[in-house]
Amino acid sequence: MNSINNDHHKNNAEYNASHIQVLEGLEAVRRRPGMYIGSTGSRGLHHLVFEVVDNSIDEAMAGYCTNIKVTINEDNSVTVIDNGRGIPVEIQQQQQKPAVEVVLTTLHAGGKFSGDSYKVAGGLHGVGVSVVNALSEWLEVEVYRDGKIYAQRFQRGEKVTELKPRGSIKKTGTKITFLPDKEIFEKIEFENEIIIQRLRELAFLNKGLRIVFQDRRKNLEEQFKFDGGLVQYVSFLNQGKEVIPKKPIYIEREINGQTVELAMQYQSGYAETIYSYANNIRTEEGGNHEYGFKSSLTRLINDYARKTSLLKENEGNLTGEDIREGLTAVISVKLLEPQFEGQTKTKLGNSEIRSIVDSVCYEGIERYLEENPQVARKILEKAIRAARAREAARKARELTRRKNALEVSNLPGKLADCTSKDPGESELFLVEGDSAGGSAKQGRDRRIQAILPLRGKILNVEKARLDKILANEEIRTLVTALGTGIGEDFAIEKARYQKVIIMTDADVDGAHIRVLLLTLFYRFMRELIESGFVYIAQPPLYKIKKGKQEQYLYSEEELENAIAALGRDGIQVQRYKGLGEMNPDQLWETTMNPETRIIKRVELVDAMEADRIFGVLMGDRVEPRRQFIEDNARLVKNLDI
Repeated sequence: MNSINNDHHKNNAEYNASHIQVLEGLEAVRRRPGMYIGSTGSRGLHHLVFEVVDNSIDEAMAGYCTNIKVTINEDNSVTVIDNGRGIPVEIQQQQQKPAVEVVLTTLHAGGKFSGDSYKVAGGLHGVGVSVVNALSEWLEVEVYRDGKIYAQRFQRGEKVTELKPRGSIKKTGTKITFLPDKEIFEKIEFENEIIIQRLRELAFLNKGLRIVFQDRRKNLEEQFKFDGGLVQYVSFLNQGKEVIPKKPIYIEREINGQTVELAMQYQSGYAETIYSYANNIRTEEGGNHEYGFKSSLTRLINDYARKTSLLKENEGNLTGEDIREGLTAVISVKLLEPQFEGQTKTKLGNSEIRSIVDSVCYEGIERYLEENPQVARKILEKAIRAARAREAARKARELTRRKNALEVSNLPGKLADCTSKDPGESELFLVEGDSAGGSAKQGRDRRIQAILPLRGKILNVEKARLDKILANEEIRTLVTALGTGIGEDFAIEKARYQKVIIMTDADVDGAHIRVLLLTLFYRFMRELIESGFVYIAQPPLYKIKKGKQEQYLYSEEELENAIAALGRDGIQVQRYKGLGEMNPDQLWETTMNPETRIIKRVELVDAMEADRIFGVLMGDRVEPRRQFIEDNARLVKNLDI
């Protein structure tokens, strides 16, 4: 990092102690950490890293930082270093302490409230680096400013040294190193994937910013720098898909100090993927910037279709869903004072941004379509096909509904249901093949466990529209058994089971069926996953016997350890190729008994990565799929998305 170039700091805007305002004290953070970082589990632990990185990102958005480096050290401490202006070190008037100390020891103290030093800031949404300090066993800060290095150390939020200079330096910037507190967090081992995904996302959102990630525990380094920004982001999301146009449509405009950026591209599948951001924060619940984009696109495509007579006068308008079928878009706005609302504070509430985004997108996309009439025609034809399919799907859904209403007992014949009618204790096992299904039916606890055997592979929904999906018998059977409906009709409160357990063989075919089912749930019944109802059973790979001793083992590693412990002589090892090889007692004991089994809950850690993985694994093109499987052989074996 020593080679960081500092020329761009010559015209520094004033940023000093007078810009640091104090709003609140720190005492409550250690007592109730969940209120500040969401949880003391993995999510909260990783939030600490992002909180520190956000400060560096704000310096980048203000135009003073071009490099950020995040390092996980051998002892699980984390170092974040940037080449921004450096946190101010002069005495802050209110507290009569150096500004950097105030920032690190006072909740909500920072330079983002006055509007003088930061026009646009994302960290405002966070809770401040002081929370990281409070929840760390120790934290050290180094500030490079005015040609000097200033350093200070804290323990559990309390300062243990004064801020003092320790040598001279030419560059400017801030370096923070912290070790999360074992007294607070369930575990303090960081997971690279979670950090890498966020850093990559931040690099896409801030074109030209270099972010380096380093893991000293594993001797690993990755760099992210995207001069194409959102255009490269959309291409990354559409990797492995047939796309229109070849290069994403890109629009960027600034109006009254607020920036709107959009990149969009269609792919040949049917899933709609829109990611929206406000000041680099992912707005998972959407908000006014997303509404503005969607309404402008719907209006524009209908206007264009009428103008070019692709829609006749007697035909109804295309709906937003028709127009967005197969669309991948990223919309990013940077605004002066974002207001976040909603259940999880991830919905943008600023009302004025809606009309700004609407007009910017309408004008920009209209200009593009007029300059590229062939692309425009393809997009319109795709939307018109989607409208026809939607009508067919509506009829298919009505038919399914009518059938269900007419049949008194409309549960599928091959479902062996449980006797309990309480969804909270009921489990549905989706079992590959009839022979395993037979064993599972005999071995189960009939009171709470239902079995649905699946014959062959279910339809790949990534390549099919809803009308075709509803015509597929295996999927209809599954939807009926679940009781929730599908797509627009999905209602989580109608779920007949609150545990849906995918039980397949531990081989390539089993993994494929698992991914097909997960794709169906993710695309058309996502709330099942979000509510934590979907699980993957872990059948044993081996059984070993020595004399009268028997042991089931679930991985190669467990097998090696068991052989080492028992000694190699007289050991019989049986490898299970499939569930069908087990008798009902064995299947119950190893895979179904709630007391002894291992099941993994499928969690949606990152919807974007799941979108991309399903797109690559289930999409049209073979090459990216082969590449992905080679790169992630370990992941695919145990795909818990």
